[in-house]
Amino acid sequence: MTTTENHPTPAESTGGDASVTDNVVHLRPQPAPEQQLDADPRAEIEVAPPVIDAELVDETGAGDVTGSVTLVDQPGGDSVHWVRRLRETERLPIVPDYLKTAQEARATAVWVGKHYAHTTAYHGVRVPLYALKLAVRSPLGALMLAAATGRWVLDMEGRPVRSGAAMRQDAEMYLKLSHQRDARVRTRLIVTGAVLVAVTVGVIVLMSVPDLVPSWILWAGGALMAAALGKYGTPADQPVTSRAVVGAQLQKLTSDVVEKALMVLGIAGINQAMSKNARAIGFTAPITRDGPGWRAEVDLPAGVTAAEVLDKRDKLASGLGRPLGCVWPEGRPDVHPGRLVLWVGDQDMSKARQPAWALRKGEKIDLFKPQPFGTDVRGGWVSLTLMYVAGIIGAVPRMGKTFTLRELLLIAAMDPRSELHTFDLKGTGDLSPLEPVSYRYRAGDDPEDLEYALADLRALRDEMRRRTKVIRELPKDLCPESKVTTELASKKSLGLHPVVVGVDECQVWFEHPDYGKEFEEICTDLVKRGPATGIVLVLATQRPDSKSIPTPISDNAILRFCLKVAGQVPNDMVLGTSSYRNGERATTFSFTDKGIGLLKGVTDETKTVKCVYIDAPSAEKIVARCRAVRVTAGRLTGYAAGLDAAVDDVEAADTLLSDLLNVFGSRDKAWSESLVDALVELRPAAYAAWGELSNGAAKATQLAAALKPFSISTKQVWGTDPATGKGANRMGVERTHIADALTERDGKRKRG
Repeated sequence: MTTTENHPTPAESTGGDASVTDNVVHLRPQPAPEQQLDADPRAEIEVAPPVIDAELVDETGAGDVTGSVTLVDQPGGDSVHWVRRLRETERLPIVPDYLKTAQEARATAVWVGKHYAHTTAYHGVRVPLYALKLAVRSPLGALMLAAATGRWVLDMEGRPVRSGAAMRQDAEMYLKLSHQRDARVRTRLIVTGAVLVAVTVGVIVLMSVPDLVPSWILWAGGALMAAALGKYGTPADQPVTSRAVVGAQLQKLTSDVVEKALMVLGIAGINQAMSKNARAIGFTAPITRDGPGWRAEVDLPAGVTAAEVLDKRDKLASGLGRPLGCVWPEGRPDVHPGRLVLWVGDQDMSKARQPAWALRKGEKIDLFKPQPFGTDVRGGWVSLTLMYVAGIIGAVPRMGKTFTLRELLLIAAMDPRSELHTFDLKGTGDLSPLEPVSYRYRAGDDPEDLEYALADLRALRDEMRRRTKVIRELPKDLCPESKVTTELASKKSLGLHPVVVGVDECQVWFEHPDYGKEFEEICTDLVKRGPATGIVLVLATQRPDSKSIPTPISDNAILRFCLKVAGQVPNDMVLGTSSYRNGERATTFSFTDKGIGLLKGVTDETKTVKCVYIDAPSAEKIVARCRAVRVTAGRLTGYAAGLDAAVDDVEAADTLLSDLLNVFGSRDKAWSESLVDALVELRPAAYAAWGELSNGAAKATQLAAALKPFSISTKQVWGTDPATGKGANRMGVERTHIADALTERDGKRKRG
C-alpha cells in the first residue's frame, strides 16, 4: 500500500467520504482551489487533520474497485430455500406409538382394561368399610349441617362488615347494614321454617301410611342421606376411600433441569460456554412426553460432543436425580456430533415390566420378515430380520449373553423350514431346550464335541457351495437378486431352507491349538457368503477380543448386540471400529442392566434394547410347539429326528444307509412310507420321531430330507398296499441307490 498527501480531487470524483482516481482512494477529499477562493473570508479557518490516501489493489485484475469487495453475510433470510427447510424437518407421528399396530393397540386396550378392572375390584371389596365410615361420620355431619344452617339464617357472613362499621362509628352505614340484616333474617327464617314443617309433615305421613312408598325407597333415601351427612362430616385429611393405585411422584423434565444436570458433568466446554452465555445450550424442540418418559433434544455448546456426555451417564443421572436405568442419552451423528437426545424414563429400564412377547406361543413365523426381538428404552418393540445376516453377541459374564442367543434360536425354530445347528461350548445346558428341534446339537468342549462341530462346519461349507450353484442356475425371474427368498426357501426340491447356526462361547473354537485355524477359515467363509444362500451364523462370547472373534469374522458380521463390556476394545470388537468414539458405549451399562445392550446393524440406528427374558420351562414349551409344527410339516430331521451324525476321525458318519439296506431285504425298490415304518420297528429309539408322523406323505417327505445329504433323491415307484392289496405309484427309493451311496461313503473313509 502506498500513501500520498494533498492529492488534488478530480472533477469526476464521486464525492462523500472518499473519492476514487484511477487506483487511488482519497479517504477525505480536499476542497478544490476555486472552492477555497470563493469561501467566506470571515469564516473561521479550520485546520484539517492529515489526510491519508491509500491505493486499492484489485487482485482480480478488474479496474472497478468496488467489484472486488464481497459481502460475507448476505442480506435477507433463507426464505428462498423454505422448501428445503420443510424437507429437513422431522414430522412427529400422527398416531401415537401405542396405537400404531393392531398388536400395540390390543396391548394398550388390555392394559387400560386391567387398570380399571383392578380399581373397580379394589373399591368394590372395600364398600362395606366405606359405608361404615360414612355411618360413623353422619352424626357429626348432621351437627355441622345444623350449625351451617344457623349461621346462614342469622346472616353471620355479614357480621364482620357490621362490626367494622360500628368500630369506625359510622352510624349511617351501621343502620343501613342492620336493616339489611333484619330483612335477610326474616326471609331466611320463613324459608327454613317452611322446609322444617314440610319435612316433619312428610315423615309423619310416611310413618302413618307405611304402604304409601315402597320400603326399599325409604331405605335407599335414608342411606343416601346418611352418606351425604357422612361425607359432609368427613375431615379433609381423612378421606373415605383409599387409593387403588399409587403413581410415581416424578419431577417434570424442564430446560432448567437439563441445563443444571449438564453443568455438573464437569465438561469444561459446557461450563465455560454457560458462564459467558446462559443460553449456550440450545433446545431444538419442546421437551415432551415420549412414551413412559420425557424426551429432550439438545444442541450442546460449540466444541462439545454428545460422546462426552454419554461417557458421564452416571453423573448425568445424579444431576437429574434419577436412577441410572432411567437416563438414556443418545447421540445424533447424522445431524452433527453435538446433537444430544436425552430420554428420561419414569421407571428403571431393568425393572420396568416388559409388554407381552408376541412370539411366546411358539406359532409359525417367517424368518424372512421382521420379528420382535426386544423393547427399546421407551418400551416399544424393536424387530429384526434374522435372514441375510451374520451376528455377534458379546458381554461380560452373567449379563444375559446366552439368553440372548437362546432367544434368537427360538425365533429361528418357529419357522418350520429352518435347520438349527446348536453348539453350547460352555457345556452348562443353557441351550438344551433347543435339542428337540436342532438338526445338529452338542453341549461341551470335549475333543469329540469339537470334532463333531468341525465335521458339521465342513458339511455346511459344502452345502453353501451347492446352494451357490443352485442359485446361479435358477432363472432370473425366480431369483432376480441372486439370493434366497422366502418363496425359494419354501420349495423343498431346491433345498434352500434357512440354516441358523448358534454358537455360545465361540472362543473355544477359534483358540483351539489344532482346529482353531480351520474353524476360523470356515466361519469366515460362512459369514461372508452364507447370508445370501440362507445360512446364518450367530456367535456369542464373553471375551470379545481379536482371538475370541477373529477380525475377518467381526468385520463382516452385520448383526451386533453388545451387552455390558469392560472397556473400549471389547466394545469396538462387538459394535465395530470407532463405535466407542462415536458414542456407542456398552461400558455405561450397570450390572443390574441384565439383558440390556446396544443393537446395531439391523435397525436404522443403534438402539438400546432389552431382550425378552425366557426361562428354561418357557423355552421348552415354545420348542414343544415348534416341534409339533415340524412333525406335521415333515421337517423334523437330523439330531431332533434321531438321525444325528457320529464322528470318526473328524468325519461325519450315519447309520441311516446301513439301516435302510437292512429293512430293504431282497426288494429292489420300496415306498418311502413303508421304509420309515420298518426303520421305526428296527430302531424304535432312533426313529421314534418319524413314527409320530401323521400320514404316508409326511413320512415320505421326512425320508427324502434325510437322504438329501447323500445325493439320493426319491421318485415314484410301483408297489402294493398291504392293507388293500392294490398296486399304486408312490414316492419311494431304489435299493441300488442306497448301496452305491454307502459304498462311496465307505470308500472316502478308507482313502481319508
